[in-house]
Amino acid sequence: MNKRIASALLGLLLGGQTQAQTTQPTSTSSGYQFTKGLVALTGSRYGREAIYTDPLAHQLYTNTLKQPAEGAVFGRDEQGRDVKWLAVTADSLNRLRLRNNAFRNGGAPAGPGVTPGSLRGGIGGGGGYTYLTYPSDRERVALLNIKGNSNVYVNGELHMGDAYSMGYLHIPIQLKKGLNEFYVRGISVTANLEFPTRTVLLRTDDPTLPSIRLGESNTSLQGAVVVINASGSPLTGLQLTSNLAGKEQSTTLPAIPAMSSRKVPFNFDGSGVTARGPQSCRLSLTQKGKTLDESTVSIDAAAPGASFSQTFISQIDGSLQYYAVTPQSVSAASGTPSALFLSVHGAGVEASGQARAYKPKDWGNLVAATNRRPRGFNWEDWGRLDALEVLALAKQQFKPDPRQIYLTGHSMGGHGTWFLGATYPDKWAAIAPCAGYPTLKEYGSADGVIPDGSSNPLEQVLLRAANQSDVLKLVSNYKPLGVYVFHGDADRTVPVTYARQMRKLLGEIQPDLSYYEYPGGSHWFGDHSVDWKPLFDFFKWHQLPLDSTVNAIDFTTANPGISSAYRWASIEQQIQPLDYSRIQLNRSRQGITGTTSNVAVLKLALNEFGAKAPVKITLDGQPAIEHTTASAGDTLVLRREGDRWTPASRLDLAQKGPHRNGTFKDAFNHRMVFVYGTTGTAEENAWAYNKARYDAETWYYRGNGAVDVIPDKAFDPARYANRGVILFGNQTTNRAWNALLANCPIQVSRGQLMVGSQRYTGDSLGAYFVWPRQDSQIASVAVVTGTGMPGLKAANANQYFAGASGFPDYMVFDVSMLADGAKGIKTAGFFDNNWALPSQTMAKQ
Repeated sequence: MNKRIASALLGLLLGGQTQAQTTQPTSTSSGYQFTKGLVALTGSRYGREAIYTDPLAHQLYTNTLKQPAEGAVFGRDEQGRDVKWLAVTADSLNRLRLRNNAFRNGGAPAGPGVTPGSLRGGIGGGGGYTYLTYPSDRERVALLNIKGNSNVYVNGELHMGDAYSMGYLHIPIQLKKGLNEFYVRGISVTANLEFPTRTVLLRTDDPTLPSIRLGESNTSLQGAVVVINASGSPLTGLQLTSNLAGKEQSTTLPAIPAMSSRKVPFNFDGSGVTARGPQSCRLSLTQKGKTLDESTVSIDAAAPGASFSQTFISQIDGSLQYYAVTPQSVSAASGTPSALFLSVHGAGVEASGQARAYKPKDWGNLVAATNRRPRGFNWEDWGRLDALEVLALAKQQFKPDPRQIYLTGHSMGGHGTWFLGATYPDKWAAIAPCAGYPTLKEYGSADGVIPDGSSNPLEQVLLRAANQSDVLKLVSNYKPLGVYVFHGDADRTVPVTYARQMRKLLGEIQPDLSYYEYPGGSHWFGDHSVDWKPLFDFFKWHQLPLDSTVNAIDFTTANPGISSAYRWASIEQQIQPLDYSRIQLNRSRQGITGTTSNVAVLKLALNEFGAKAPVKITLDGQPAIEHTTASAGDTLVLRREGDRWTPASRLDLAQKGPHRNGTFKDAFNHRMVFVYGTTGTAEENAWAYNKARYDAETWYYRGNGAVDVIPDKAFDPARYANRGVILFGNQTTNRAWNALLANCPIQVSRGQLMVGSQRYTGDSLGAYFVWPRQDSQIASVAVVTGTGMPGLKAANANQYFAGASGFPDYMVFDVSMLADGAKGIKTAGFFDNNWALPSQTMAKQ
């Protein structure tokens, strides 16, 4: 199409708007580069709690959004000033962004303290939208690549964004004939379209790969790459064949839904490689013997003794992940176990780079987990689970001395060290946070819509859901650990004030604290920012004591489903869900004494008392409980009834407990499967599929993950046994509802929502809630639902994938929440330990 015809068509489609008011795509060899657009500081806020506000999304969902034009008023900001659509033109780097002077002449910031530099459109914040358009002369498929955005609406369909500008998010989209509109959440973005010549494509720009370890058996290795399905039908029967140094292996791939992508594992044989360095592996994607696409990946061959990467299938979601290792420099003597150092990396850092920052130690192996991505989940949520999974694999592989397990990390990994150290204090002999901040909210990453000090009971419930993330409330858990704090005193990224804050807090209670500020040290001042000899000397002086020698326990948790036990005591159930629970216990030859706070069920291991031994348990000043051990491995379960503790039977797994304690996010474990509804209207069904696809895109981007996305008619409880289920739709629109939620006290159908006996009506209600799978002792169902199209769309946001974001067991809201914040929430709360809905766990508007 020549420029004159394109200009005429554009004018016709826009009804006379000037070119500065829309996007003029620039032709390139691979497609089109967007060079013009419109930006408005709409004030969207996606926080670290379940609530969010997004005025543009609210207008879009309620069909009140007017097509943007340069100078047109979108709305008003918090100060009552007009927020206008402003024209932007791409700079030399193809970035579409507001210049500083755009804040004059109708470009006022969205709220107090907001500056151009603070409005980046990243995950957890944003503040504005960029409007782009593309006039297409026909219906066609394109691959959309945007950098710097949190998400994007493509002709109303929501897709994930590339907030960290990684460049590997290629989203297949269906362009319609005529004007295609893109509402991009973010105000400093680059965007282009690629028009593929194939409907099935291999993408190798985001691989997950192990090292080929020379001198080791390399016949059964696994990597992972992305397959894009740019067709309108699901892809099945795919084979991916690898060829490396003449060795060939084939892998059968899982199904890939229509107009989506999936990162898929493949097998390869590296035994033919004899030289170190990068090795080219040929990949061929076939279906029924027909080649669909081909590509190559470069796989590193590591010399003996060098740092290497190792892949594994994660139990979280069944995807391929990796961890990196800097092996011990000398082999331990036969039968002599070595130490194990778990290192957690900073934001934007690969685990492989983290491991290489350390010189080999002669007394232990260093292992670096991934957090599922270089930015991932801040070492909370699935980043926490990744760290625990890698720790378990490393123990299995290296068989370290169980008394010599250590934890360290830098920057975001310093936060991870503080968090994992406080959450699991019995796993480490010592911890060493480097350049770390203790909590996300203290570091300024909270981005919350609700203030921490809110007195509103409903808002307090939402804040309570993230209590476990608040390291400052868990400082007493550090007491058994050696703690070495290392920080540069000139750090401008994570100021040294955070280290000093923790030194002050711990100085009052911590018996084993070492602290050092590196003079003139910035955030990163070379590999010794992490590989600091005094730090590892400190580690060498510490060992985890045996359980038999630990007779005093002081342990706090906010969620037994995350962290329930320390040594020989476990908090099995709470009185108030997700409030802080604490046990302070002392063990002697006669028995156990102590105090508890917010503990409903307590489990005590009595193995140190031996068989047939009399034991007295005295808790909270109540009369002693006399117990005689049945065996050397006896445990005692105690239940609190009012002010009295009484012996109880072992916890019923149908109840809440460490195995399954609720919160909406709990269901996104155990190899979750997304089940979208197909029995609603065409619009409802399209929403369910698009929402499931959006969440799958997000899970891939944030967590390097892969998830099965299936229609409700394909869900078979036996086939997907013990797997978490994420259900999209309601009882009317999703046929899997009755099989999974028949006994749930929350019921949602078209036009109606019931929470116990409370009935809500209308089509604008949305909800998130969790319910245990009745056919499983571990897995749960998370429900993303609504009573009609406005309510379903209001449930679109998926900040539940943001690290440390807190979600209660259930939350009901109106689409007005997107404009009015907490005023739009109807009710939120927690089920009790029997998965019932007592009034004291429920907050209402």
